[in-house]
Amino acid sequence: MQVNVPSQSILRFAWMSSDGTDRVAVLQGTLDLIILRTLQTMGRQHAYAIATRLQQVSEDLLHLNQGTLYPALVRLEQQGRIKGTWGKTESNREAKFYAITHTGEKALAQETRRWRQMSGLVEKLLSERA
Repeated sequence: MQVNVPSQSILRFAWMSSDGTDRVAVLQGTLDLIILRTLQTMGRQHAYAIATRLQQVSEDLLHLNQGTLYPALVRLEQQGRIKGTWGKTESNREAKFYAITHTGEKALAQETRRWRQMSGLVEKLLSERA
């Protein structure tokens, strides 16, 4: 099985937990994947709702701070994978809402395949006497 992964995707980690306990390291590029998947599943969301959903789904292991989430949202928007529009939250506050684009859907499918290949490879290496 051949998997092409840029070297910086393997070497850079972002620590997502703010309290120092049970931190989860997320490989660079993985955050984009899970943001895209969240938007695909939930539809148009603002940043706080995305962070809350990821914390909930991860059973409190993944805590995204603004310094991690917002740069990822800006990057995804610049790449055309998501589109942001201003609107009002449930509490009548101004917020930017993000939705996955057609380009984002294609990227999500491609990155999901790559992630599954890579995680399958790592699992294989960990389960065998490598």
